[in-house]
Amino acid sequence: MAFIKNVNHEEVFALANQVTVQPGQVVSKTLAQNSAVSVTLFAFSQGEEIGTHDSTGDAMVTVLEGTGQFTVDGNVYLCNAGEAIVMPAKKPHAVYAPTDFKMLLTVVFPLE
Repeated sequence: MAFIKNVNHEEVFALANQVTVQPGQVVSKTLAQNSAVSVTLFAFSQGEEIGTHDSTGDAMVTVLEGTGQFTVDGNVYLCNAGEAIVMPAKKPHAVYAPTDFKMLLTVVFPLE
């Protein structure tokens, strides 16, 4: 049984190459999803966004290519390739693409 899906196992690969920017779209590819954790790759076309929302888990974003803009509890942060930010559970947050960019989102949920 594989817990990580949609990528080849026992093979070296570049995460950023697993999703492709599509004009006018936000593309996502789920790698793992269960009650404890969610791991998803995203590719944002310039100008696209995910509006303000919150989560019951802590969400950590690692930017793989380009630059992403993250608004967390009203504060705006820019993250470049190789940088990460944690958006704490239950705080409103949003994602905007000032340029085409790709990110890995890892959300860790509380065990209840």
